[in-house]
Amino acid sequence: MKPWTQLDAAAIPGGGTLKLMRRGEDEFSITLGHNELMNSRLKGSEEALASLAIDRIGPRPGLRMLIGGLGMGFTLRAALAALPADAEIVVAELIPAVIAWARGPLASIFAGCLDDPRVTLREADVVAAIREGPSRYDAILLDVDNGPDGLMVESNDRLYDHSGLGAAKAALRSGGVLAVWSAGPDRSFTQRLRQASFAVEEKTVRARAGAGGAKHMIWLAAPQANGAATRPFQPVPRRRR
Repeated sequence: MKPWTQLDAAAIPGGGTLKLMRRGEDEFSITLGHNELMNSRLKGSEEALASLAIDRIGPRPGLRMLIGGLGMGFTLRAALAALPADAEIVVAELIPAVIAWARGPLASIFAGCLDDPRVTLREADVVAAIREGPSRYDAILLDVDNGPDGLMVESNDRLYDHSGLGAAKAALRSGGVLAVWSAGPDRSFTQRLRQASFAVEEKTVRARAGAGGAKHMIWLAAPQANGAATRPFQPVPRRRR
């Protein structure tokens, strides 16, 4: 098996170092310590984060989406493939090196999607983007850190605590959805979503679409009126391709 080669490294807020690794010509990995955060051959769950959220809210004119975390661009590319020309996608990425990698060593993976006129890429904390004002987004997609039980930046916890969930709920338009990616299940996070008056659906998805691999978790959370009883989503009919 071919060895991994380190292409670059970047310090992250609060300590720790992200490393961009390559094996062979076309396999890339981003690691933190001994943990692999993402791999260019394992994109199924990141793509599902976008497709499940878009299926949930359905077609609507002028749809506006916020993606927290650029990663290797798989969620962004899946969203662009599914959304019409009048949609707008704001991507908030906290770490400058991740943006530089997207336009440099990982450019072939991104395939020009950052130049799509529907995309606005911001070097910013997604917490700030969420708190900019009420009813700004039809969908908020969070693929930040390792999920609610984070590894990278301690301040990411602000996204997933009661205050963060309240801010996300306020930032969503009527009929909107909060979609959250995680490396695994988290029963306490599901409970926090319900306590924040979201109706919650949990989806188990594979890291490698259609080919097995690790199981990841995606929460689809729809705001409910204050005081309304939360209930599970009704299943969404599968769209014909």
